[in-house]
Amino acid sequence: MIKTFPKLHLIAAAGISIVVGATLVFSPSADVEAKRMTINLDLDKPGQPVSALQLTEKPQKVTPPDQQALPEPQPAETPAVPETAATPPGTEQLMASAPAEPARPALTWNELKVERGDTLSSLFNQAGFNDRLMLSVIHGEGDADKLQHLYIGETLAFATNDEGELVKVRLDRSRLESLMITRSDNGYIGETITAEPEPRLAFASGVIKGSLYLAGKEAGLDDRITMELADIFGWDIDFVYDIRKGDRFEVIYEELYLDDEKIDDGKIVAARFINRGREVVALHYTDTEGDSDYYTPDGNSMRKAFLRTPINARVSSPFNLQRRHPVLDVVRPHEGTDYAAPPGTPIKAAGHGRVSFAGWKGGYGRTVVLSHGDNITTLYAHMSGLGKGISNGTRVKQGQTVGYVGSSGMVTGPHLHYEFRINGVARNSRTIDLPEASPIPDSEMARFKSATQQQIAQLNTLGDVFRQIAMAEETVSKQEQ
Repeated sequence: MIKTFPKLHLIAAAGISIVVGATLVFSPSADVEAKRMTINLDLDKPGQPVSALQLTEKPQKVTPPDQQALPEPQPAETPAVPETAATPPGTEQLMASAPAEPARPALTWNELKVERGDTLSSLFNQAGFNDRLMLSVIHGEGDADKLQHLYIGETLAFATNDEGELVKVRLDRSRLESLMITRSDNGYIGETITAEPEPRLAFASGVIKGSLYLAGKEAGLDDRITMELADIFGWDIDFVYDIRKGDRFEVIYEELYLDDEKIDDGKIVAARFINRGREVVALHYTDTEGDSDYYTPDGNSMRKAFLRTPINARVSSPFNLQRRHPVLDVVRPHEGTDYAAPPGTPIKAAGHGRVSFAGWKGGYGRTVVLSHGDNITTLYAHMSGLGKGISNGTRVKQGQTVGYVGSSGMVTGPHLHYEFRINGVARNSRTIDLPEASPIPDSEMARFKSATQQQIAQLNTLGDVFRQIAMAEETVSKQEQ
């Protein structure tokens, strides 16, 4: 029966499903202002592939009573004003004598782009002002002194009145931050102005044909969102060896708008990845302490307690208890993994922990050892230098820089030597089953469930709708063949 439907009807039906499904999922609770979700789907061009559905919150437009269309008033005689409504004596004279609010003087703006070689002095001179006035501005109150720090690409603007006096100075650092310095009776006062972008939800889905990167491109995702997607699921899925053709992903993420113009992408709110028929769902959640992470619907962390590798580099020498030492030329167990990388490459802490040793350690050279609890330690050796603040007793977080690749100690070239030990026994960090990160605690599970149930509903509804559209397009494609 479906084969007899015109192509436009199939796509239109899928579009109706989107509107109905999104309306049900995004309907607000009683304590939220009524809003509707709009989906930018052009049904007049059904031949275009649907790769992403933009979901944008917009308030319902309500016409104020004083702007609603009213019937034409019929001419009528002006009724006599009763004596009680007469204007009080003297009011007319007061109104006539009241001074009008003075008009603000118009300002003339002159904008200059900060280029290589520019200084604050040269830009003031270029705008027609001397160094004495520049010093008066930067020695003003508030944030005025921040004007001294300029960066290439920023915009410096000067506002003058009709007499040519400098009234305002504005430094635009980005679309979201600017420094405004205004002249007052007591000199100049500076204020940092930060704009908050408006997050709007967007949905995208893709099918793997070659790689996640190409599938993300086809789905209309920014490269950063695609890489973040890989980071979230990278603990469970090896995107080099595990990916298969036909795997698919669905993602709800934020797009950031300023003055109705998209300026960037925000965070991923919820995502689903189906790899070889196995479904993995990730939900963004911020706990009562203000820490954010990604969890499964059951409250388990998406990440492991340890990074599989503390550095993005190739393995130059694997874990091997029978390896011949390259310098001593004797069989000596290689109780870690070597990663070759250029000097100065940052080295990340594999997990949360405390620095139990930081300094020179014989043939290891400049070394850091972290204690992680449960009798687990990690060692990072041959470094050129330690990370900022790294010293004995320092607490570190997973991913924090503990040092930089070097060639200190007994080595033949710059690399990182990394060891993973349990109860003092060296284990192969690349093959060992890494422990999970802490799940949502029982005391916070109810809050987690309440906060993420809408994310799951959105992901399920939009994923179903998207698959319906894909099936309809596939049917239309077969008809045309």
